[in-house]
Amino acid sequence: MRLLLDTHIFLWFITGDERLSQHFRNAIENADAAYLSVVSVWEATVKYQLGKLPLPEPPNPWLFEQREHHGIESLSLSERAVSRLSDLPGHHKDPFDRMLVCQAIEEQLMLVTIDPVIERYPAKLLTSV
Repeated sequence: MRLLLDTHIFLWFITGDERLSQHFRNAIENADAAYLSVVSVWEATVKYQLGKLPLPEPPNPWLFEQREHHGIESLSLSERAVSRLSDLPGHHKDPFDRMLVCQAIEEQLMLVTIDPVIERYPAKLLTSV
């Protein structure tokens, strides 16, 4: 199983947050590969700078170091993934989440999230216990 972690899932995983279910934790730890998108790094950095996302340390270099420490791979944003935006239904207005859905579809990854709106998209999801 190849997973793409939604931003909140990644942050909960690396910080040991109790909101991350054991089911998700096990899936991430046992995945063939787990990815963090550069889109999530962008989202976390923007929200941190706006004061909407408290982090234990500034995002640079903390997010990179945590991704590496936990054996999570980086997923770059490809032109092909971005081009999928035009075909994506407008269920969600959050541009970061829409891009993660496009990446999951393009790269054939299972998107790990608890966002109920994302469940409406045509992507493979790992959303519940």
